[in-house]
Amino acid sequence: MFQPTMYILCLASLWALALVAAGQDVSIRAVEKAFSDANLPANLDIVFKPTALLEVSLPQATGPPITLHAGIHVPRNDTAGPPTFHAVGPDLGRGPFVATVDPDAPTPQAPTSAQIRHFLGGNFFNHNGLLVNTTPAISEFRQPAPPAGSDPHRYTFLLFRQSAEFVTQTLVNSTTPVQLFNISQFAAAVDLGNPIAGTFMLVAPDPTT
Repeated sequence: MFQPTMYILCLASLWALALVAAGQDVSIRAVEKAFSDANLPANLDIVFKPTALLEVSLPQATGPPITLHAGIHVPRNDTAGPPTFHAVGPDLGRGPFVATVDPDAPTPQAPTSAQIRHFLGGNFFNHNGLLVNTTPAISEFRQPAPPAGSDPHRYTFLLFRQSAEFVTQTLVNSTTPVQLFNISQFAAAVDLGNPIAGTFMLVAPDPTT
């Protein structure tokens, strides 16, 4: 027997899934262009020539997660996380390393505290595309918190191939200050090389603050 309510619910579920799928990055070249257009390689002092796609999804209290595509605007209240990571591409290697930084703190016009380290974690393994962390993160995920009056910040997620030097690094631990971090200097110091994938989101201050 035909159930109109069930039909409507099914359509709503399919539509929600379609929105999530549409949000993710599907073109390496498009991601590279979005980084270039946002001036991120220059501001982070990195060479960004991705060979894989990094998919970042933010869980929501209600409804499906928000899946980023490079340059998406995300309301601050939807960024509590913690995010999940997927990676698609050839030769992702063993133990990928994920970093998240904010190059715009406290404001893009005067980033005197940048970079803020919002996540730093290694020892991931690739399980059918899902990156699963086998050890605690060095820096657990910090929700974006751009100050009132600031323009949107570019919260940037980068995926590296983990190096042997990273395993024994002592430059950063869970008590190291998160401000004035430098991802390019850290990557050079522990021989991470250039990022193999990345994405970013734009987050403005909470309008109620």
